[in-house]
Amino acid sequence: MIFAKTPAPPYWAVIFTNQLSDDTGGYAAMADTIEELAFRQPGCLGAESVRNADGTGITVSYWQTEQDMVAWKSVAAHVVAQRLGKERWYKGYVTRVAQVTRDYAHGSALEG
Repeated sequence: MIFAKTPAPPYWAVIFTNQLSDDTGGYAAMADTIEELAFRQPGCLGAESVRNADGTGITVSYWQTEQDMVAWKSVAAHVVAQRLGKERWYKGYVTRVAQVTRDYAHGSALEG
């Protein structure tokens, strides 16, 4: 597993927990496109994402500032992905936003 390389706190995290619907046509391609686009946005520090066999997923994206994080929400391609997620791809989701004030790691968590 590769972990996002984040700076010393403080920074911001967006925690997106979701459940895929049965209609996932185009989802994987859009997810790849949005991840690539997000990583090019000012202030994006990286992301970590997992999905289990029943379609439950969690993606955590990390942002330098709250303003960077808010700006990403309104990027046109991201707005389209959000709309398609609501209309087709997700049975449901929860988005949580947090400021990271402390972090620590062990072992190979920050390698590679």
